[in-house]
Amino acid sequence: MCLFKKTSVIKVINLVGARPQFIKASALSKAFRASSEFDEILVHSGQHYDVKMSDVFFKELGIPEPKYNLNIGSDSHGAQTGAIMSALERVFETEKPDVLVVYGDTNTTLAGALVASKLGVRIAHVEAGLRSYNYSMPEEINRKLTDALSSWLFCPSDDSIANLMKEGIGKLPAQYSPSHPCVLNTGDIMLDVAMEMGEQVNDRPAELKTLPSNKPYALLTLHRNFNTDDISRLRSILTGVAQLAEDYPVVFPVHPRTASKIPSDIMELLQEESCLFLAPLSYRGIVGMLKHAGVVITDSGGLQKEAYYFKKGVVIPRAESEWEEIVATGSAILTDANGQKLNEVAREFLSNPPTKFPELYGDGRSAARMLNAILKGF
Repeated sequence: MCLFKKTSVIKVINLVGARPQFIKASALSKAFRASSEFDEILVHSGQHYDVKMSDVFFKELGIPEPKYNLNIGSDSHGAQTGAIMSALERVFETEKPDVLVVYGDTNTTLAGALVASKLGVRIAHVEAGLRSYNYSMPEEINRKLTDALSSWLFCPSDDSIANLMKEGIGKLPAQYSPSHPCVLNTGDIMLDVAMEMGEQVNDRPAELKTLPSNKPYALLTLHRNFNTDDISRLRSILTGVAQLAEDYPVVFPVHPRTASKIPSDIMELLQEESCLFLAPLSYRGIVGMLKHAGVVITDSGGLQKEAYYFKKGVVIPRAESEWEEIVATGSAILTDANGQKLNEVAREFLSNPPTKFPELYGDGRSAARMLNAILKGF
């Protein structure tokens, strides 16, 4: 028996703002549009303000043009979150949605959850229950607060459900109301997208034409503020990368902000070695690089998972990971800012790639489970 009366189609605001959210939203957006039960309103906060890159992601992933682009752009955490809230509140007043869908742990996620909860709109949180327990990360604050406000908590794994249980969320039977949230292991929605894109991308990326085809390469990404804004950490990490690049090519799609933080002597050292600098890649580009890489070095949570899906060892220059179950398999190793350890672990993965990749995040059909769960709430 439904606890909330359904009067017509369910109007859903599907809120995105950062590139990883475009990827997650693409699977759910397709499912919403294929169903006669839902009316999807796509809203882009503009938190990632590279218009060209946003457009590329939307086109590649088959996401329709957002009905609203709030064009918020970059700012301090408080100013950005407040600006998104102010603009989003006007969208809610116009559209009068039944449900807000948010993803992950960005300022857009938290801003949306705060607006929806104050206006009495129920929230579905995709990628709920993740915990790094590092409260110096803004993402940790965002994800915890969003979980506390959500009616549907769509968890990617058993571990994420266990994290919520420790906090008293999900101990009662699912009731589809703010006081009794629905906690469900749907599997990881990024697996839905990665499986589909992986089938489309097989050829070695053209950007690698200058690299020897008979030698495995490392794919490197760095973007976390605690790595890029702390020069001693950044120097140590990239010194380890330079040591690795003495013997193995390193492919480094680098954001201009990260590039501007790299000390000039380290930049020169990387350029002298086999380090190939690239502009930020589209999702298709990232998948192509992943499929052909020998090892992945990243502080990105999303890329850790995608590397796992394509059965690659991962070196994580962080002290902790929100994807604890991947680390537990041994296919990902935390090295923090220890450049020497990073170099050693990467070399070991290149010489002896991990072989055990148990199914942790479902079967690639998480979007359908999410839609069914929302429908049961009306």
